[in-house]
Amino acid sequence: MGFRHKDIIGLKDLSKEEIELLLNTADSLNEINSRDIKKVPTLRGKTVVNLFYEASTRTRTSFEIAAKRLSADTINISASTSSVTKGETLSDTALNVLAMKPDIIVMRHAVSGAHEYLAKRVSCSVINAGDGAHEHPSQGLLDMLTMRQNFGTLSGLKVAIVGDITHSRVARSNIYGLTTMGSNVFLAGPPTMMPVGVERLGNVTVCKDMREAVDQADVVMMLRIQLERQGKTLLPSMREYSRYFGLNPDVLSLAKPNAMVMHPGPINRGVELSSAVADCSQSFILKQVENGVAIRMAMLYHVCGGEPSEG
Repeated sequence: MGFRHKDIIGLKDLSKEEIELLLNTADSLNEINSRDIKKVPTLRGKTVVNLFYEASTRTRTSFEIAAKRLSADTINISASTSSVTKGETLSDTALNVLAMKPDIIVMRHAVSGAHEYLAKRVSCSVINAGDGAHEHPSQGLLDMLTMRQNFGTLSGLKVAIVGDITHSRVARSNIYGLTTMGSNVFLAGPPTMMPVGVERLGNVTVCKDMREAVDQADVVMMLRIQLERQGKTLLPSMREYSRYFGLNPDVLSLAKPNAMVMHPGPINRGVELSSAVADCSQSFILKQVENGVAIRMAMLYHVCGGEPSEG
């Protein structure tokens, strides 16, 4: 099957077959990243604009590398150095960028729904690189790719997601994607960071404590506390959070012996996980970063109208 979407706004919008297509394409494109000359002419002549209204290291760099490895021309725009500082609206910024005839706009924005708003106003493709506390589809896809490479399948896996669920766009994209692919998702976190009605996001199990979620898990995914989105303090102290919801070797021992440890980054060592866990042999955190380039190559490729056979 082909990819029928002009934009990639969230994993909630994608079918199981479309997610599999993106994962399979990324697996094929991963070979390019191991070559001496890491470049193919697939998107030669295409222009990708990275429009970032929030700070980013991994996502922005990964999208730029992905575009360049497919031979696309890339332009990076940060809100702090653009006309946004002079009061220009998102719509006007996008329309001015569109007048320069880009093919894809990759955007990160602090407001949930900004990408859907943008996609309705521009003719080029829009890829969501994170919007508020809504979704982060490329992170969800690279997480699933990393799990599938390790276990061979996503169906039937027990995936524990622990931390600030309410404010995490990574959690939402993983819930949508993993439940679509047949994984069993277990959530744990402070009650003040667990959204009311989270079960409506997918077939998930909310656990009363972290140990219940981690018990016999295939994957343990830790989340960063989103202090910048909370607006107020939702926990007594970082020390107390680490005591009850931090991943250490003792808690990790409850998971399966071959369990994967994952984290979308950036890591706060000593808060959501200890250095002993972050650097252990079960940690796939750097593998996630590596797979991020291949996934973003696949996303750029398919919104440009690539056919599966060409991947």
